[in-house]
Amino acid sequence: MEEKTGRWQKWREKLQHQFRLVIMRDETFEEVRSLKLNMLNIYLLLSSIFVVVSILIYCLIAFTPLKKYVALPASPRDSKETLALKMQVDSLNEALADWDLYIQGQKNRLMDRVTTTDDIELPTSNPDSPLVERGLEPNPVDDQLREEVSFDQIGQTLRDGQDRSPLNTSVRLEQLFFVAPVSGEISARFMADKNHYGVDVLAPKNTAVKSALDGYVFFSDWTLETGNTIGVQHSNNIITFYKHNSSLLKEVGSFVNAGEAIAIIGNTGTLSDGPHLHFELWYNGKAVNPQDYISF
Repeated sequence: MEEKTGRWQKWREKLQHQFRLVIMRDETFEEVRSLKLNMLNIYLLLSSIFVVVSILIYCLIAFTPLKKYVALPASPRDSKETLALKMQVDSLNEALADWDLYIQGQKNRLMDRVTTTDDIELPTSNPDSPLVERGLEPNPVDDQLREEVSFDQIGQTLRDGQDRSPLNTSVRLEQLFFVAPVSGEISARFMADKNHYGVDVLAPKNTAVKSALDGYVFFSDWTLETGNTIGVQHSNNIITFYKHNSSLLKEVGSFVNAGEAIAIIGNTGTLSDGPHLHFELWYNGKAVNPQDYISF
């Protein structure tokens, strides 16, 4: 015990040893200033400088834009903002990819590149295939959709104050110019007696699906049997459906122009066995054969 006390006493005496710091002129050796120091004062001075510098660095990083360039633990608010920005970037990338596909489709159309069966994945000839069976039995999902969507309900989905597509039953379909949603080979024709109320058009994957006329999107959603489906209400009591898409580019209430991309062709839904578009044309509440008015 006495030995430890003696060591502590010697160490304290060393801390209290006095030193003199003298500042002199180099030419005349004249003493300008002198300071009395000891080890304890030096330790306290260095510790104070370290604490002050640490506080200044922390304030500089925490309260200035410099923190963006320093790897610090992110706060919950910063994490939410980062996640929101990532979601926006992902959405922009998806939109950019869709527009690239649309532009490529327009280039193919301008260059008159014809779609042939060699360019696409044809449906199998298996008699048990859903693509073969889908026109032979009623589709409860389609029937429910058509029952729920009446012209009165569609009119309510249009934006207030926008009278760009008034309903007019005096115009005949023969007087209208329809844009072909896609160009390709017809794999299944219109057969109302077999509950197949449209035509199936084969086309390569990622082909842009275009609106046949100007109108408002009144349905844009996914169903089990028809996959990603979009419906457009046009003027003159005309409705068009576009089914089995890989993705939808428009939301309910959006106004689309004729020839504008509204979806990307795909192979979604249980009633699909290869990339194709199931297109339906309805006039005054009745399904009509699209091939009578559109050249695919």
